[in-house]
Amino acid sequence: MDRTLVDIERTKLIMATIQWFPGHMAKALRQVKENIKQVDIVLELVDARLPESSRNPQLAQILQNKPSILVLTKKDLADSQTTAGWVRYYESQKQPAIAVNSTTGSLKIIEEKIKQVLADKIALQAQKGILHKRIKVMCIGIPNVGKSTLLNHLVKKNVAQVGNRPGVTKSQQWLKAGKDMLLLDTPGILWPKFEDPMIGKKLALTGAIKETLYAKDDIALYLLEHFCQFAPANLKEYYKLTDSDLSLSTVDLLLLITKKIGFKDDYDRASERMILECRKGKLGRYTLDTVPESTQRYDG
Repeated sequence: MDRTLVDIERTKLIMATIQWFPGHMAKALRQVKENIKQVDIVLELVDARLPESSRNPQLAQILQNKPSILVLTKKDLADSQTTAGWVRYYESQKQPAIAVNSTTGSLKIIEEKIKQVLADKIALQAQKGILHKRIKVMCIGIPNVGKSTLLNHLVKKNVAQVGNRPGVTKSQQWLKAGKDMLLLDTPGILWPKFEDPMIGKKLALTGAIKETLYAKDDIALYLLEHFCQFAPANLKEYYKLTDSDLSLSTVDLLLLITKKIGFKDDYDRASERMILECRKGKLGRYTLDTVPESTQRYDG
């Protein structure tokens, strides 16, 4: 077998555990624990392309009985029907949830959802003569889930540092949003160990993990596995493939695409390009997490 094929097969068969928990994340986790009592409600941001896999179990433990809303960001990159199914699933589990495009029309939707969830508390304050008190909101989530982009949209200023890579926000800050809200921004926080290696692959593909911590060809192979199974037409159209091409192993398909895009046998470079094209939506809208069967029927 060609040495290149041997290298790719080894990468495919031996999945290194992807982990990333730098010091600023541990500090941020402590700060969330300290500040949780100061806020009225929490916006837990997750990526609509992998709503369940992008939920940090440590943050869920910290929330406990604190009112919270699950905000599925980047809905414009995710499959719309699957996103609707996930929102309905969470609502059926008594977890308020909404899906948003982080850069357009989110403020009114989020404000209305917050007031809906806090309706009893707001009514009680009104009975006591407390009117128009600013609602304190904490925003939490994993790296690169779109927190800073959403916050900048909500406050209508570029006050939160934005970058299409994990680990941009390093500290917490209070931001004013409209007349009714104070938002506490927090850094993205991953958890120390992924029990399921597949979660690491999903997070790497969507950009939540620092790129130096995973093998790009391994993630590209996962990309091909997913699209060959769920959206083969997208692969065929974008990379000009045939049905016969899609019957190849993912290793051979990666090598074929590498040659098609002019990178000869540099599959590592091709893998990086494929990952970036997938993140930008060049392969179409996709969702990596499957909605539990009981809620897979959609309203349309």
